[in-house]
Formats: sequence, C-alpha cells, structure tokens
Amino acid sequence: MSFIRAFVNVRGVVQGVGFRYWCQRKAAGLGLCGYVGNLTDGTVEVSFEGDRSLVEAFIAELKIGPTYSHVTDLKIDFIDEPKGYDDFRIEILDK
Repeated sequence: MSFIRAFVNVRGVVQGVGFRYWCQRKAAGLGLCGYVGNLTDGTVEVSFEGDRSLVEAFIAELKIGPTYSHVTDLKIDFIDEPKGYDDFRIEILDK
C-alpha cells in the first residue's frame, strides 16, 4: 500500500452546483480523508490522502465532477508527507 496526499485546484463551473457535497460523498466512499472548499476566485480546493490507487481514482472522478458542474482544468500537486486528516469534510476557506 502506497500512501500519498494530493492537493487539487479545480477550475470550471464548480461552485453553486453541489460540487463540495459530491466530493465529500465520493471521497468518503473511497475511504479518503481531507477537505474540500470554495475559493474566492471561483475555483474549488481539494486536499486529500490515502492509498495511491484510491487517490488516483478520486482524481479521475474530479475530472468529471457532478451532473451540473463543468470541470475545465485541474492543477494537481502530490505530496509524500501525510497531513493526518481523520475524515473528509467541507471547509470554509478564506483564500
């Protein structure tokens, strides 16, 4: 098992379409821990960690998004050091 953390910035029509709640359900369903939150520039920030194969599966889902979203770009950074999240939650971000 290869553990990794991903930090993703999602661009497109990703606010006001249930994207954060969709992320929470998908990530929790995969057993990933982290957070998702809206940024003031209209993007969504997602940070999560878990087994590499599950992290990659979630990234594949992020590229598609929920029904009413339209993802145009993902900026992905992988980080080898775990953050130690204990669940997956929706956060209020002041960025």
